[in-house]
Amino acid sequence: MTAHQTTIPETLGKEHGHLMLSEMLRIRHFEEKCAELYTLTKVRGFVHLYIGEEAIAVGAMGSLSPEDSIVSTYREHGHALARGIGMNALMAEMLGKVEGCARGRGGSMHIFDRETRFYGGNAIVGGGIPLAVGIALADKMRGLPRVTACFFGDGAVAEGEFHESMNLASLWQLPVLFYCENNQYAMGTAIERAQAEPELVNKASGYRMPGEAVDGMDVLAVEEASKRATEYVRSGKGPYFVEFRTYRFRAHSMYDPELYREKAEVEAWKRYCPIETFSARLREAGLLTDQEYTEIDATALAEVDASVGYAEACEWEPVEDLTRFVYSDQTTLEKQEVS
Repeated sequence: MTAHQTTIPETLGKEHGHLMLSEMLRIRHFEEKCAELYTLTKVRGFVHLYIGEEAIAVGAMGSLSPEDSIVSTYREHGHALARGIGMNALMAEMLGKVEGCARGRGGSMHIFDRETRFYGGNAIVGGGIPLAVGIALADKMRGLPRVTACFFGDGAVAEGEFHESMNLASLWQLPVLFYCENNQYAMGTAIERAQAEPELVNKASGYRMPGEAVDGMDVLAVEEASKRATEYVRSGKGPYFVEFRTYRFRAHSMYDPELYREKAEVEAWKRYCPIETFSARLREAGLLTDQEYTEIDATALAEVDASVGYAEACEWEPVEDLTRFVYSDQTTLEKQEVS
């Protein structure tokens, strides 16, 4: 495990501390509600929860501008909320309703939102990495001062597209933030069984790319590392790799029987819960009272409950609209041939 900080820097303001705590609680309660709705069969398909990893999404998003792009994984609900996708639209998407951010067509693993430049939600392991490189290449060719933040898990590091993308990004000096969320398990395979070099930050040096390993359970450590990385990339120096060392408290997915790790290990990591440790540090620094925590928590819970009510009242997409947004069909091809 990474060494964990126990104090709060004097520069942290109360308002910012409360905002970060609020965002993590919003994600936690949203995820817990998704698990509940899944068991009630109101959320269908595969669902991968972010519980335990909230500090990364919240800490990493602050240094990004609205013009920057986000490419995520199938464990992306936390990224989406931290990026600013409305909870109502996100919950509607989870329930497959037309008012969802992707009209209910994406569901849990394919969250997409054009307004916030959130380009997935990608179900294929490592599938978003080359997309991020492509977006960054387009931005550089057009002379746009944007960066692309690409989130992926430790399992993606074993995929070929990770190495190809890292190589091209370095060769072409592209503005990509490679954010690896190392939660110690690629689905059910422990990292030491999958990686000859389990210190994933060392992968960056093979591509002449700066990199650092960060405590992903510490929202402030994530925030500081993300600022450094973003400033480096935005300055035009090329890509940057960050390994956020974290842990998921729930199974890989809702289908996962979780037979590959001991319960004692999970409980040991829960002592570093990013919400509990951060709120304790805020209290110790005099920046949070028990009453304030209760109010922040209650507000997050109320927002989640309201989003469920909103989503359940939303409409299903009409059957006659199911062929909309399809690139082509036989009728279209026949019309083209006639013309």
